[in-house]
Amino acid sequence: MNELLDPLLLSRWQFGLTTIYHFLFVPLTIGMALTIAIFQTAWVRTGKTHYLQLTHFFGKIFLINFAMGVVTGIVQEFQFGMNWSDYSRFVGDVFGAPLAFEGLLAFFLEATFIGLWIFGWDKLPEKLHLATIWVVATASILSAYFIIAANAFMQNPVAFTINEEKGRAELTSIWELLTNPVALAAFPHTIFACFMVSAGLIITVAAWHLSRNQHLETMRPALKFGLWAMVISGALTTLAGDQLSLAMVASQPMKMAAAEAMYDTSTGAEASFSIFTLGTPDGVHELFSIRIPYLLSFLSTHTLNGTVEGINNLQEQYQTLYGPGDYTPIIWVTYWSFRWMIGLGILHIFVAMVGLWLTRKGRMPTNKWVWKAAIWSFPLSLGAMIVGWVFTEMGRQPWLVFGLLQTADGVSPGVTGLEVLISLTLFTLVYGSLAVVEFRLIKKAVLHGPAVPAESNEETGKPLVHTTVY
Repeated sequence: MNELLDPLLLSRWQFGLTTIYHFLFVPLTIGMALTIAIFQTAWVRTGKTHYLQLTHFFGKIFLINFAMGVVTGIVQEFQFGMNWSDYSRFVGDVFGAPLAFEGLLAFFLEATFIGLWIFGWDKLPEKLHLATIWVVATASILSAYFIIAANAFMQNPVAFTINEEKGRAELTSIWELLTNPVALAAFPHTIFACFMVSAGLIITVAAWHLSRNQHLETMRPALKFGLWAMVISGALTTLAGDQLSLAMVASQPMKMAAAEAMYDTSTGAEASFSIFTLGTPDGVHELFSIRIPYLLSFLSTHTLNGTVEGINNLQEQYQTLYGPGDYTPIIWVTYWSFRWMIGLGILHIFVAMVGLWLTRKGRMPTNKWVWKAAIWSFPLSLGAMIVGWVFTEMGRQPWLVFGLLQTADGVSPGVTGLEVLISLTLFTLVYGSLAVVEFRLIKKAVLHGPAVPAESNEETGKPLVHTTVY
């Protein structure tokens, strides 16, 4: 019973669940903001009605999703003070700096210009109004960078000094913190993946309407846009992921070793990448494995004969550096989350490539299973992002800040397990209710389809859609 009420275990579960729930909304917000900006730009430049319809249609989904993201994000940040006060006290001076930039600069811009965009239809000059949604898209990406910079400090702590008298880390250079090599590598990988999620939603929505022969004038170009966006952003995500793997090996070699469940240091062909493995979690007994020789060596060093350090060797090094203890993450979690991330992402790209082939030269598939595959493919890239973050955070364990602060030392000392359990239960119930509300609102907007503009500007001839649409 005492183990079930362990404050550390429950605090980790609570932060993990609330973070994953919050992250359901983040990639869609980032990707959809840019998508809407592109659609509105196309309308301003061409005057074609279907681009305006798509702007408003996906604008509704974006606003619903943004509101939910704000609510869940606020709760998440409160946990730093409530459940992880020792962590906040120790590195708050460093970790809090990019979060302050995110809240005071990026989020302020995003929220302000969303308001201008919503209420600026028919009030602001056309191009000035267009600029507001581009500011929103830029601010959302900037916001993501500051969050990633804060997380990168936990993966690869830089730009700090330890104040022995106060027993805490203090910031020495904001520029060095914001240009952390891990942040620079993780940012493009994350942003391109966000565009994959946005493209996935567009594909699903367009496929649903086209399978029912509805809104053809708007959904045909939407489908084509989503398919191309998925393939392009998927390719860029893959390339950026390759650079991130190099940064990961440099800063956290244990994470790469755990991703392959490789216990002994290997070189060249022995540093292989396993597509699928059956065996014991400790790596002693391997029953079956499908491996690609040299691939792990290439991913880790960009050479075929590179050396990749193993879990056992790194464990010995860390015990020498940091003292006695177990410095390995949960191997089966890191191993399978890494593969699920790659597999789900590749599968969604494959779906898009097949879709481009089937819809070439204006063709539309007649097989209902093709449309069903497109409709139900949306969770693929979103799932890939979620398990990717699980890999990123669980692969860092047992460290909260790598090499500086272990997770067990960051939890609030005055919080009891029962208190965390009660709040975890309440959060789960509230978030479950919010999930139902979110799903129903988005489903209603999707099923309704794009509205048809009924009025036109006498000077430009372009359709008008008033703010009452929202």
